[in-house]
Amino acid sequence: MTALNQPALAFEQADLALPARRRTGGRFRRVGMERVNWSATTILVLCSVTVLLPLYVTITMALKSGAQVVDGNAFSFPAPISFDGFVQAWTLTRFPVGLVISLLVTAGTVAATIVLAAFASYAIARNWDRKLFRYSFFYLLAAMFIPFPVVALPQIQLTGRVGLDNPAGVIILATMFQLSFSVLLFTAFLRSIPLELEESARIDGATTWQTFWRLIFPLLAPMSATVGIFAFLYAWNDFMMPSLIISDPALQTLPVRQNLFQTQFSNNYNVAFASYLMAMAPAIVAYLFTQRWVMAGVTQGAVKG
Repeated sequence: MTALNQPALAFEQADLALPARRRTGGRFRRVGMERVNWSATTILVLCSVTVLLPLYVTITMALKSGAQVVDGNAFSFPAPISFDGFVQAWTLTRFPVGLVISLLVTAGTVAATIVLAAFASYAIARNWDRKLFRYSFFYLLAAMFIPFPVVALPQIQLTGRVGLDNPAGVIILATMFQLSFSVLLFTAFLRSIPLELEESARIDGATTWQTFWRLIFPLLAPMSATVGIFAFLYAWNDFMMPSLIISDPALQTLPVRQNLFQTQFSNNYNVAFASYLMAMAPAIVAYLFTQRWVMAGVTQGAVKG
């Protein structure tokens, strides 16, 4: 090595020893240390407050006694903590019965939505060149713009005449109303799955049924979780459809049971908030454990592999 190259080499080694930096706006800063987007951060904080503040009020009101809820301060922390509201709400709403019915309706809706939407999406995605399947996709998309109140009266009459004015009828209708959005998600995700995988399975002698169940459906797991959590939140929190379709009050879901006892809760706010908290707790827990799959399914379905 010549003497002329030694200073240059020394400068290069010194530069490598320094922390990696880059120039932005006339100033050097470390690579990986991005500037904070304060506008986006402020919006996120405000959105978080709009969710966390009502949740805090719900929890504190549910843990207060009957005397504490009328003190005019909804933000005060309960002292002492009382569980009388939960006990009364458990009895008045017949919470165990309502919980079982809501779980059955929700589980049936989630399972039926995932399976039927996966079937329809696979047929549409793999037969997109045929007009029948392509127009069927557009037909399902058009159904997304029809809200339930518009077709509520004929649905009530139809379910009553065929003997589906019960939780089973709610499962069928809830599945049909979730089918359009679910097919849209599944179809976008299926387009990212290479056709070579199916061709390899067919070369090995697999039928269309075997290809779907053994190859395609397991690959749909991230999107199935996304569709499942949306169907879960819809079926669990739905009030209008069960209240109009189910004719027997003893078979009503939790949201409807809370409305039936609303007059009893008019003065007992701790009982009302305790009932609301018990009803929404399963949905919150389910979303907390599955929200990462929701985001993974949406992002994977948006990128074609």
